[in-house]
Amino acid sequence: MTIPETFFVGVEQLNTQQFYACHDTLEALWFEAMEPEKSLYQGILQIAVGCYHLGNHNLKGATILVGEGLRRLRQTEEVDYAGFDITDFIHQGEILLGRLQHLTANEILPFLEELQEQNRFPCLKLI
Repeated sequence: MTIPETFFVGVEQLNTQQFYACHDTLEALWFEAMEPEKSLYQGILQIAVGCYHLGNHNLKGATILVGEGLRRLRQTEEVDYAGFDITDFIHQGEILLGRLQHLTANEILPFLEELQEQNRFPCLKLI
């Protein structure tokens, strides 16, 4: 299987917290892809959009999108893709979702600052 070069661009955008750009990059791949890559790309981009919503203090949007992204990723059988650890990415997303589900509106900004300072947004790591 040939991995599209733009996938690596999307991963770099995700890992550098360029969440909206990541969405645009992976969406273009998602439209053209077949399963299981289609669900994989969509799951990753939904988590990126969830992080984008969080950055805009949209807790409901963040929670929904991270949850939907995780659901899609869990449906794929990919443990790794292009050398990236999908299982670890799912785990990071689950931790984020758990935190989002228990945040109040007053806790969004401190939580966001914590994620940014500690660079703890979900990211794709090489195996």
